[in-house]
Amino acid sequence: MEAGSFLRITMVLPWSLNLGGPHLPRRRLGQAFPRLVRASSSANLEGRYRGPKPKKDWVADWVWKNDDVVRSLPIYVGGVSLLAVLVNRAVSGIAPVADASSSQSRADLLTLGLAVTNILAGLVSPEGIECRIINPDLPNPVASELLWIWESLSDVTCSRSLVVVYNSNCILQIGFAAESSKSDGKAASVDAGKLMQGSVCQGVMKSGAQTYLANLSLYPGKSELPFLPSNSQAVILQPLGDKGIAIIGGDTIRGFTNSDQAWISLIGEKLDATLAKYLDNLPLSLLDRV
Repeated sequence: MEAGSFLRITMVLPWSLNLGGPHLPRRRLGQAFPRLVRASSSANLEGRYRGPKPKKDWVADWVWKNDDVVRSLPIYVGGVSLLAVLVNRAVSGIAPVADASSSQSRADLLTLGLAVTNILAGLVSPEGIECRIINPDLPNPVASELLWIWESLSDVTCSRSLVVVYNSNCILQIGFAAESSKSDGKAASVDAGKLMQGSVCQGVMKSGAQTYLANLSLYPGKSELPFLPSNSQAVILQPLGDKGIAIIGGDTIRGFTNSDQAWISLIGEKLDATLAKYLDNLPLSLLDRV
């Protein structure tokens, strides 16, 4: 039989032929084989997206553009509330002395407490100069990890300042910092050599364990951290192996929880491994230009 005759015979065979025996129903070609879905090109999809569209957060945008106003707003709200309570007490004919049996006195005391809390919340807002100083010669993996650590800490904890020192060189200073003594509008620089020789860092490096200064104003070692904002309330000193240290400043007294401390310890171990991998073999001159 010629090849052409065989092909012609094959092509005319009916697709509805039952090849599986008498017990299987006959199916048409469209039922036996699923149809293929052809993806349309991106040019045909332009302007035809009908799914939910992302909404713009007007409140977040306004807060971001008016950061200074938002930070000082609790002071004004607390001051106005405090004044309103005093005026109401004076003109309402109620005795100026608080009476525990009077519902009005109890309400006034609660309002006074809320007003004072608002004022204090405004006063403890971060002060100083906002900076972002990172060594431009750091390898990309190190720089990316440092920035990721800062973003994570500032988002989920009370952290407002971060300084990382490795091999007696400051490789990162980010967040809020004290203003330079020259009053030039720049952040105060970190003297890494002097910092590492101080009693606070020496104690941390010798112990090899994290140190938490929950109320910084009570510790005389505060003078060894002049680069932190003047109103820093709490500090965590996290050793990075035996060659470095991370200093994390917060704006709230006892603001770092036990979970925060444990998490920062894990971050410190990971950062220590990264720095040891990439920086131990780099010339120190690369780490001086911060």
